[in-house]
Amino acid sequence: MKDKVIDIISHRPSRLFIILGGFFAANALVAEFIGVKIFALETTLGWQPFNFNLFGQTGALQFSAGVLLWPIVFVMTDIINEYYGKRGIRLLSFMAIGLISYAFLMIYAAINLAPADWWLGQNATKGVPDMQNAFSVVLGQGMLIIAGSITAFMVAQFVDVAVFHRIKQATGERMIWLRATGSTVISQFFDSMVVLYIAFKLGPQLVGTVEPWSWSQLLAVATVQYTYKFIMAIVLTPLIYFAHNRIDAYLGHDLADAMKEQATRWN
Repeated sequence: MKDKVIDIISHRPSRLFIILGGFFAANALVAEFIGVKIFALETTLGWQPFNFNLFGQTGALQFSAGVLLWPIVFVMTDIINEYYGKRGIRLLSFMAIGLISYAFLMIYAAINLAPADWWLGQNATKGVPDMQNAFSVVLGQGMLIIAGSITAFMVAQFVDVAVFHRIKQATGERMIWLRATGSTVISQFFDSMVVLYIAFKLGPQLVGTVEPWSWSQLLAVATVQYTYKFIMAIVLTPLIYFAHNRIDAYLGHDLADAMKEQATRWN
């Protein structure tokens, strides 16, 4: 007897997994690439600099542009976790790490290609006298930052999944906001600390070619970035409810409830 073939494109749970997984991986990948830019929050909003004082460090609120997308990545983690469980989010996390690693390998290869002579100065009138240097600096992020970011992403994902299911086991289907926001708030703490520690503290100590950050500098930057992520986790909570509502309507409430029940049993 031949096995029944499932039409993946028409199968709503499978199609939803592809859509959510694609958006999840795309956000993680884009966050890595835009993370090289550091922006000043007060100037962006037209405010006067706050000149905060944390752990003996003073200055304006400055962030990696990647923080704009990481809260969305962790919201997506909770949504996928709700319907596809630990197995689903683990698969997507490893896929995202693989895609990020592959992208950086291809960029590293592209940086090392010999540039065409005419291309080097084609944007000199726009303030970019050497396109090769610009290309290398913008896209060729330091390997320490890459290593820190990937490690932090994996640690934070596993923490998010574990906390999410612990809260769900305790509360059942009630209080979606608690398991979604609670798991994100805790996992974002690990994300903020791990990436900065590896990229700017441990890494420089190992390679010996870059001056490592002091603990006061690391804790000040981590506190500022985590505060932003904490606020965003709360601000994005209504998005969790909206997504649940739309997904339940798309799948049908009976199927959605069955998937949520199955997700709690998957390891």
